[in-house]
Amino acid sequence: MCATCGCADGAQIRHQHDDGTWHEHGAHQHDGAGTGHGDRHDHGQTVTLEQKVLARNDTLARQNRDWLRGRDILTLNLMSSPGAGKTTLLERTARDLAGELAIGVIEGDQETALDADRMRAAGCRVVQVNTGTGCHLDALMVREALTALDPPDGSVVVIENVGNLVCPALFDLGEAHRVVLASVTEGADKPVKYPHMFRTADLVLVSKTDLLPYLDFDLARCTADLGTISPAATVLPVSARAGDGIGRWYDWLRQRVTARAPLARGSDPPDPPDGLRPRSFVRGLGHASLDG
Repeated sequence: MCATCGCADGAQIRHQHDDGTWHEHGAHQHDGAGTGHGDRHDHGQTVTLEQKVLARNDTLARQNRDWLRGRDILTLNLMSSPGAGKTTLLERTARDLAGELAIGVIEGDQETALDADRMRAAGCRVVQVNTGTGCHLDALMVREALTALDPPDGSVVVIENVGNLVCPALFDLGEAHRVVLASVTEGADKPVKYPHMFRTADLVLVSKTDLLPYLDFDLARCTADLGTISPAATVLPVSARAGDGIGRWYDWLRQRVTARAPLARGSDPPDPPDGLRPRSFVRGLGHASLDG
């Protein structure tokens, strides 16, 4: 259960076979999920529960990150409001960089495999995570999805998070970088309304810029606000459909691929948690616990 928003985490992990059929893995659920207890506890108990959830998540995220780094896999956490253009951007990226980068995608949505179908058609390995009533992915969901995705060493994994500008910002998934889309159709005020999301970003893509002639969107104001909220973040205006600025996004991605820091050649990658085999380290972990 997410103590911050009260959502229940009952994720279904789904991956698609070569014949187009989907295989569904069992759900995991945090202790107390679906009970609503977090809403009924007093303030002190709610804060304690939130601290336990986030502490457990951070531990799992560190283990995810070590495992991915040990295999020279660059991982991005892609976040935005619903409809900001994450999947369209990924489709174009996968097609344009086919043969240059091997891109695997973990798709997070409450329901359906629509975006996963699109990414598979674009040539990507893809795993769908349906969160049900949950409004974000967490490190355990990603761990389970990585088992099904089985990304090759040296590849890129993009985690397309659930469309939401609030809760996904709180949960480290083990990613190397956070990329946030701010669509011009949403209005220029989103960075100041949702500062935590943008404050955690390494890159902000101001998307759908081909629509600027038809909208009252102040790009200069949005860019200035982002510079104040997240001065270390790179800001790039892009249009995935028209191609405006898309080359700068590809250059940013290539630079991170080149700059990733795997273990020294000849050294052994870290053992997966609980001594599980490298390609199966998700299996057998069971439910996320709120203990410790």
